[in-house]
This record gives sequence, structure tokens and C-alpha cells, in this order.
Amino acid sequence: MKHSGQIYACAVALALAVIVTNSAQAAPKKTLGYIIPSWLTAMYETKYYDECPDGLAIGNDELWWKGLSPMDRDRLTNSGAIEPVDPPRRPMSVLRGPNKEDVCWMPEVVKDPALRVVKGKLGYGLNLDGTPDGAATANTCKHEKFTTPDGKAKVDNQMYRLLGCIYGWRKGEYVESHADRERRDSSVGMILIEVSDVDDEQNDPDVKVSFHATRDVLFKDATGKILPYASYRPSETPHYNTVARGKIVDGKLITEPTDARLPLYAHQMTGTMFIKGLRLELPVAAKDDGTPAMGMMAGYHDFDNWWEYIRRIESVLVTGQWSCPAVYVAAKELADGYPDPQTGKCTAISTAMNIEALPAFIIHSAVKTARAGEQR
Repeated sequence: MKHSGQIYACAVALALAVIVTNSAQAAPKKTLGYIIPSWLTAMYETKYYDECPDGLAIGNDELWWKGLSPMDRDRLTNSGAIEPVDPPRRPMSVLRGPNKEDVCWMPEVVKDPALRVVKGKLGYGLNLDGTPDGAATANTCKHEKFTTPDGKAKVDNQMYRLLGCIYGWRKGEYVESHADRERRDSSVGMILIEVSDVDDEQNDPDVKVSFHATRDVLFKDATGKILPYASYRPSETPHYNTVARGKIVDGKLITEPTDARLPLYAHQMTGTMFIKGLRLELPVAAKDDGTPAMGMMAGYHDFDNWWEYIRRIESVLVTGQWSCPAVYVAAKELADGYPDPQTGKCTAISTAMNIEALPAFIIHSAVKTARAGEQR
């Protein structure tokens, strides 16, 4: 009996071990979802504009005004009574070409003073080119890197160098802060991020990351606060459904570079951002108080795609205070990614965006039917 009991106990133990092993092996992989209700160009700014030793950029209206004779200034502005933001002064000031061409749509017809750009050494971003000094590589042009404020990394963010001394692009000013509010108010231009094949939310060497637009409005409480854990359906427009490989290291999601088209809505203009070599770094754990997690998307913004956006928002030139011809020339000079094989000139500019992410459920419809031109 004792011998039989021992056999029985061993059999039970073996069965339990098999059950535990099978349960561990059969543990389902997790899928995490996020809605991105806010993104802004990563800017390092000081109280006294130390990063802009030449001062802030000269605006389009000032250049137009200075190009007029005193008599024409009085005539065209009713002796100064017509403000820069008022019609007809605002649309008239951009028609500065020799034949009244729009200088945002034809930036090479005039030569404006050089854009005043960031000359500081500190900045935010990621090391996109893998070099410590910005030396040219097969995929990049030579450029100057920034050092992060904590001194830990050399990073690429030529978009900050380009825009950091333009009044309207700085933190809290009109160009990006207004566009950010527009997206939250309208629910247009929202980005969804889905992380699948997750075995461990703290450390996982291989996960799949998908970027989408959404067809749904943001879910908010009575005060207008965007709610976490709401459900969203991805847009079925194919070019918004980018997939990248990634990993989770100490609770942070890090993706490999991938070319991505992301939804864009700003100043009542709907479009697409084309970011080459896009990378994402984002904490995966949701905060207990429901506040967004802060992360970063960085990559190389295709110049032609970016310039299409800039010239389409010329209506905010006055509040933004920049010159399209000066920005156009400077952007070409500062471009540091994806050299043209014919000319050797780079065709994209490194950028970094601070993002806010809230946990969300991403609901895929059973039927996939692409909707041409769908932006949400």
C-alpha cells in the first residue's frame, strides 16, 4: 500500500507539473493600445532666448512693409490703420514676388534675409544616424548634433534648429499650440498605436507595433478631459496602417526605424505626415491617475511633404512670424537625411516630437474596406 501510495503521489505531481507547464506555454500574448491626443515639436527653450543669439526670425509682414515706399505704406495700410492680421493686408503681404507671386507657393522668386536659426548646443531628440558627431553616412548628410540637457546623449533634431527661433513655433505660441487644440477639439488627426505579441510588459525582446489613424471621436468627460481606456476603430485607409518591430526594455517601448505616414490636421488643413525612419519611445504602463504617458516620436520628415504643409498654412504667417522664402532656403540647407542619389543633397530633415499617450482599446472591424481619401 505504501508503495502504491508513492506511485499515486508521483503521478499526481507529474500531472500537476504538466498542467502548470502547459498553462505557462498557453498563456496568451497581450495587445496594448494607445491614443495620441497631443504631439508637439520637441523644443529646448530658455527664458532669454539664449539659443537664438541673432534674435527671432523676421516675419513676412515686416519684410513686405519695409519693401514699400512711404507713400505706398500709407496708401495700402490706410496710414497704418489696417493691422497686419486684417484683410486686405494679410493676403496682400504674401504677394511679394516681382509679378505679385505668392512667395509661400513660389519661395524662390525672391531672396529674403537668411533665417535666424538655433545656435545653442542643447536640444531634445534621438540619435537617429548612430554617430556621435553628425558625420555624413550613407543615409545622412553632415550636420551638427545637439546634446540632451542631461548631457547623456547626442541627438538629431534639425527641425528644432530650423524652427526654434520663429516666434509662432515656440512653446505655447500659436502655430503648434493652436493646431494641437484643434486636433483635440475636432478629433481629427488622431494617431493610434497598437502593440501586439507582448509577453512581458516590463521586458520583451520582440513585439509588433502598428500606427493608425482613427475613425472615431475622442471620448471626454464633462470637463473636456480625454478619457483613458476608450475604444477606437482604426481608419481603413491603407497608407495609415504602418507596422514596425520593437522591444520593451525596463517598461519602455522602443521601435526599430520604419517609414510611416501619419494623419495630420492643423489650422483647418487636413493632410499626412511622411516620416522616414520613424522611431518611437514610450512607457507602456498606464498611470494610475489617468494622466497621459509622455513619449517621443522621431525620424526624418520628408522635405516635399513638410513643405506642402508649410505653404498651405500661410494664413498664419502673421501670428507665426516667419518668411516662407527664408524658411525654404534654411530647410534645404539643414536637411540631414536621405541624400538624393543624383545630387547628394539630403531630402528629409530630422525631427523629434513630444507625444502624450493614453491607454485605449483598438477595435478592428471584421470587414476591411479601404476608403479612399479618408483622413480620420
